[in-house]
Amino acid sequence: MITAAQMRAARALLGIDQRQLAEMAGVSLPTIQRMEASEGNVRGVIDSLTKLIDALDRAGIELIGDNAVSSGGGRGVRLKNPS
Repeated sequence: MITAAQMRAARALLGIDQRQLAEMAGVSLPTIQRMEASEGNVRGVIDSLTKLIDALDRAGIELIGDNAVSSGGGRGVRLKNPS
C-alpha cells in the first residue's frame, strides 16, 4: 500500500512533478492527480498502483509501511542506498 502523502514525499525527494511521475509510471496525469488527492491509502486500479510503485522503486524510492524496520519508525519514504 502507498498513501497520498508518501506519493507527494517521494516526488519531492526525486525533485519531479506529477507529469514526470505519470510518464515514469506509464499512467495518465489525471490518474496521478486522483491518487495524490486521496485520503489515506491510495485507491485505484491495481495495474496503475503496481506501475506507480515499480516506477518509484526504479527511481530509488523505498516505501516504508507501518511497523516496517526503520530507525525513525512510522510511515514515510526514504531514498535507498545506491547499489
